[in-house]
Amino acid sequence: MHCRPRPLPWGCAVGVWASILLAALPGPSALAAGTPAMPIPQTPTGAPVFVGAAADQHPVFATPIPQHPAMAPNGRSNVHDDGYMSDLYVGPGPLGRDMSTLSTDVNGDCGTITFDSRGRIVSACIGFSGPTLRMFDPHDLSQLASMSLPMRQSVPANIFQDFSGGGYFYLDNRDQVVIGTTTRHLYVIGETGGADNPGFALLHDYDLTGVVPSGDKLTSALPDWSGRYWFVSFNGVVGTVDPGTGAIKSLDTHEEIENSFAVGEDGGVYIATIAALYRFDADATGAPAVSWREVYANSGIHKPGQVDAGTGTTPTLMGSQYVSITDNADPMDVVVYRRDRAFSGTRLVCSVPVFSAGASDTENSLIGTDRAMVVENNYGYTDPTVTENGKSTAPGIWRVDIDPDGRGCHVVWRSNERSPTVVPKLSLANGLVYAYTKDPTSDGSDPWYLTAIDFDTGRTVNKRLAGNGLGYNNNYAPISVGPDGSAYVGALGGLIELRDAIPPPPASASPPGTAIPGRHRRPRPHRRLRLVLRRLGSRRLRVSVANAPGKVKSLTLRLDRRRAVRLRHAPFRHTFAGVSPRAHLVQATLILRGGPHVRLRRRVPAARRHRRPPRRR
Repeated sequence: MHCRPRPLPWGCAVGVWASILLAALPGPSALAAGTPAMPIPQTPTGAPVFVGAAADQHPVFATPIPQHPAMAPNGRSNVHDDGYMSDLYVGPGPLGRDMSTLSTDVNGDCGTITFDSRGRIVSACIGFSGPTLRMFDPHDLSQLASMSLPMRQSVPANIFQDFSGGGYFYLDNRDQVVIGTTTRHLYVIGETGGADNPGFALLHDYDLTGVVPSGDKLTSALPDWSGRYWFVSFNGVVGTVDPGTGAIKSLDTHEEIENSFAVGEDGGVYIATIAALYRFDADATGAPAVSWREVYANSGIHKPGQVDAGTGTTPTLMGSQYVSITDNADPMDVVVYRRDRAFSGTRLVCSVPVFSAGASDTENSLIGTDRAMVVENNYGYTDPTVTENGKSTAPGIWRVDIDPDGRGCHVVWRSNERSPTVVPKLSLANGLVYAYTKDPTSDGSDPWYLTAIDFDTGRTVNKRLAGNGLGYNNNYAPISVGPDGSAYVGALGGLIELRDAIPPPPASASPPGTAIPGRHRRPRPHRRLRLVLRRLGSRRLRVSVANAPGKVKSLTLRLDRRRAVRLRHAPFRHTFAGVSPRAHLVQATLILRGGPHVRLRRRVPAARRHRRPPRRR
């Protein structure tokens, strides 16, 4: 199945976008090294510059993501930050302390944003004149170097939903860009010139046209943990390249692949097609081999907001056990599988519906910690025209957690923020989920905001205006957090930076976000917390938490995995009615103030059987 042509929206978008290009600087080819940043044009707006208040830091405790040996440090290597595609940052992002914005107009959307070993931004910016690899100064966004990449061989049906030829790339452990081109080649591009006169040079060119036929296109490329290159094409080719010999191996799934993929330290390569989630491993010859395949629910509908009638997510690895995606049901589900290469029994852990029927899809990867996921609704976005003149897309950013026993999942919170297409991110250091939001307006203005959401509660903490107008539409580009805590967003006009006037506290040598639960040596105020269960007759059960005041921020109670209730205020007490005499387990997930999540469980006391007194004769 191929993307449906949309001649009217595409043509309209080109016309509107051309008006911005005419008002802006000359095209990317005219920008030379050392070019100072010129701001992306915007229209005046009466929208507030800042909403909310500066955030406090509430670290999220999660198992560290293993560092991929062939990629740049985690948080700096690719659009989803690491080999797990976690969308996590160990360091802090902006807290909302007197924030400022800066932008640079390069007449192209700077999608994937990476940071080299000197802290410089390396991005592929894609415009109507073609893709260009660019290097920016992270502080003033001046351009330091550029290199033109091959032009598209044909015009896609919807250029705003075509991620080939630079939408995905990664930076390796030697500051080399590995990127698929529109000509079906795999480029390895190195940095030249040192700190004073940086530039780019093509180091290796792997010709994949023998296995990726004409009419197909490269979607993404990543290394496995042995350093072997893997690549996927839109029409379903999965292949490997030996970087030492140049040997190319491939197989054809005959299923569209429109997103990137995840790579684990166990050798697994996790790829989602229009029909199924796969785990591949390299065989003895280095060729891709299917280890398992799981078909997900699919309505068959090509929903507005997604590239095709399948999942819109890059798979996300969670801890050492799980891999998560969304499906294409209606409403869409967050789906979690066990990722082991060999597993007896069902791989499916859970399938949880999110958002509303008839208005539920995503084209972005899930944020994933050990057990928690954040999913964003992109329903309604097909091209930039749908968010112009005060319009926006369907609302929804939700958090879904895997149950403590690993046998199901549940919704933790629901936010009604509208984030049309951004790849959202989570800072483990400060506990903020970053989204790029746009609300409908009555005056036809189009303000775009960097929005910070509390990971524990789903409450919107603050919003900072990035800019107003079409040039500030990110069009599927991510939020990226730099080494100094600044946030960067690629947009149709170029690149936007948002930073605190007072930089956030840097991550310590052992950042709180990397602490493994149960192994850190921090004080544990939760040790005295305990569940108290009391039967009130045969069908009612009262559950409370002892020693909770002042420590617990919220509490989720679950009775035998069939019922759940979330409490946000003291006293943390709830009475379950209609309890079966056979009920046997209560589980509690507590979110502490400034501390980790705590999970408690206790068996339900048996209901007392009241004997009737003997009848008197």
